[in-house]
Amino acid sequence: MFLSIDAGNSNIVFGFYQQADDSWEEELRIPTKKGMKVYDLEKKLALFFLEKNWTADKIDQIGLSTVVPDLLPVLTRLCLGFFRKAPYVINENSYGLLPVKAMNPTEIGTDLMANITAAYLRYNSACIIVDFGTALTFSVVDQSGMVTGVNIFPGIKTAINSLFTNTAKLPKVELKMPESALGKDTVHAIQAGIFYGYSGLVRGMIEAIEQETNCNYQVILTGGMSSLMNNLGERFKTVDGNLTLKGIYQITSFNLE
Repeated sequence: MFLSIDAGNSNIVFGFYQQADDSWEEELRIPTKKGMKVYDLEKKLALFFLEKNWTADKIDQIGLSTVVPDLLPVLTRLCLGFFRKAPYVINENSYGLLPVKAMNPTEIGTDLMANITAAYLRYNSACIIVDFGTALTFSVVDQSGMVTGVNIFPGIKTAINSLFTNTAKLPKVELKMPESALGKDTVHAIQAGIFYGYSGLVRGMIEAIEQETNCNYQVILTGGMSSLMNNLGERFKTVDGNLTLKGIYQITSFNLE
């Protein structure tokens, strides 16, 4: 079994891939916190493995992507201690053998390159990957596999938390798509503003990119909030919550085979 670790600003995601039947077995999601210790992660992993009746030697190989530099030594020690295996750490030198290329590999996050790799290998065509994470990102790859641009906005949770912490009377609300774009009370008003506003942002950005490049793209949604964006229309129905984990596996495989 292969272990993909995607360590971001909001969560550390452990994804377990069974190569034999090409399936993502399970997922463990741990909130990212400042000052995380190896011991804290080991306890959560040990409990997860106990519940699944797994042993650590079930993992044959590990690929690691992180956009949080402080987590790299912690997760490396975790892998060496818990699994007795060193992870392959994806970095700007990992892309030479890939079918996708970035003009400035040091300027693009390894999580976004994982998204781009998985999407391009799936469709072998021009793609836009919309990732609803801590940040809302649009990664654009052309027909030849060249990354032509990335756009970054504050993510939905980031926007809601900013609204809650910087206002005196607006409450923190449940993250769900409201039935109407017209807010009927304070909670509904915030939900409508956020979700219908972000829906319009996504549609507008895709339209602007396609007009500028004179190209129609495959559009793939991913990230923790993508499953909630159910009012984007038929064109945005391709949702793959495992896209980053798949890309980590593929980049690692290209480099270690």
